[in-house]
Amino acid sequence: MKSYLTTASLEPPGFLILLLTIFASCTSTTVDEFRQGETGIESDESVVVLGRRQASDYETRSEFVECVGKRMTRGDGAISIVPERQFIDAMFPWFEPRTAPLRTRDLELLMAEDVVARKMDEFGIRYIVWLDGVTETRDRAGSLSCAIAPGGGACFGGLTWEDDANFTAMVWDVGSFSTVGTISADATGQSFMPAIVVPIPLIARVEANACQRLADQLKQFVNGS
Repeated sequence: MKSYLTTASLEPPGFLILLLTIFASCTSTTVDEFRQGETGIESDESVVVLGRRQASDYETRSEFVECVGKRMTRGDGAISIVPERQFIDAMFPWFEPRTAPLRTRDLELLMAEDVVARKMDEFGIRYIVWLDGVTETRDRAGSLSCAIAPGGGACFGGLTWEDDANFTAMVWDVGSFSTVGTISADATGQSFMPAIVVPIPLIARVEANACQRLADQLKQFVNGS
């Protein structure tokens, strides 16, 4: 005779789910802005958001860059954003990881190339936003064990860890070849995976929160507000 775990037996107590969800949702995000120049943008101008990928130990994920760019195109004060991959492909090879300008002086020299200046003009690029950062996991603790018995399988225990998303956005004014500001976002949160028969992952959405706060702040910054 076969034995099965019923749906009811897999459900942890409702109060436990509620309690753990509250803990998992505790994510704190800090945003800092350092303005170095005046900003503003016209309706026919656009922004390109690019990820820094020169570091030897990490790369700014393209998914995070895309998240920030998409959010800047929404809501009040929405900004026209040129997709990162479209821009890099059109500007090949000048914005590949090994050849991308690291300083505004490098951008000024690059813009002396007619083909680069022409492409920038075609896109209507007013600002380049360089994103640099990574999400790290640390402080892992706990244990989780699973077993299979004739009556079914079950897991017991729990895991916990802290996620830290730390990103910096540097804004270059293409017209003046200058850095007009830097915005940083740091989001931290505790994630849990308790197991009462079935593991229940409760993940702190630190990177999503960092994207939201950073994009909203960048949008205000570029608009000059």
